[in-house]
Amino acid sequence: MEGTVFTPALEGMKHVKSEEGVMLTKPFLDVCKQLLPVIDKFGAAMTLVKSDIGGNITRLENKYLSNPTQYNHLYSMVQEEVEANTAKGSSSCTNGLLWLTRAMDFLVGLFQNILEHQDWSMSQVCSDSYGKTLKKFHGWLASSSFTVAMKLAPDRKKFMDVIGGTGDVNSDIEKFCTTFSPFLEENHKFLASVGMDDLKAS
Repeated sequence: MEGTVFTPALEGMKHVKSEEGVMLTKPFLDVCKQLLPVIDKFGAAMTLVKSDIGGNITRLENKYLSNPTQYNHLYSMVQEEVEANTAKGSSSCTNGLLWLTRAMDFLVGLFQNILEHQDWSMSQVCSDSYGKTLKKFHGWLASSSFTVAMKLAPDRKKFMDVIGGTGDVNSDIEKFCTTFSPFLEENHKFLASVGMDDLKAS
C-alpha cells in the first residue's frame, strides 16, 4: 500500500470545497467513504459505527444522485428539508448529515487520542472519544452496545502497523485531524443555524 490508509482521504479533502468556499456534496461524502477501510481495521469493535456511517453516506448519496446539479452543495438538501418541515424525520438527509458528522467527530477524536496518549490501550482511546462525542446523543441502549463493542478494540501496535502502510502514519493522522475538523465544525454551525444540531437518537 502506497502511503497510509489515510492517503486517499487526505487527497480527497483538497476537493471538498468549491473555489467559492462552499462544501460540495460528493467530495465530502467521498472523504467519509475513504475512512471506511480505516474503520474496517478495528474489526468487530467498529461494526456499529461502520454500518451507521455507511447507511448515512448512502442516504445522502442517493439524494445527491437523484439530482447532482441541484444537490451539488452539501447543505442544499438540508435547506430543502428545513423549508419543507421534513428535516427532523428520522430518514431525512438532515438527520443523515448530522449523524455522519457526529460519527466523524468520534473518529477524529479517536485519532487525536492515538497521537496524544501513546500509552493508552485502543479500547481507552475509543471509549474516551465516544464519551466526548457520541455518548450524549445516544440513548441507553446504543450507549451500552457501544461500550461493549469498544472492549473488542484491537491491539494498538497491530492496529498502527496495519494502518501505517509505507507512510508516516502519525503525520498523516495529524494532517487528517487538522484538515478534516474544520469541515465538521462548519457542518455543525450550519446545522445549528437551522436548529438541527442537537437532535438526539430516537
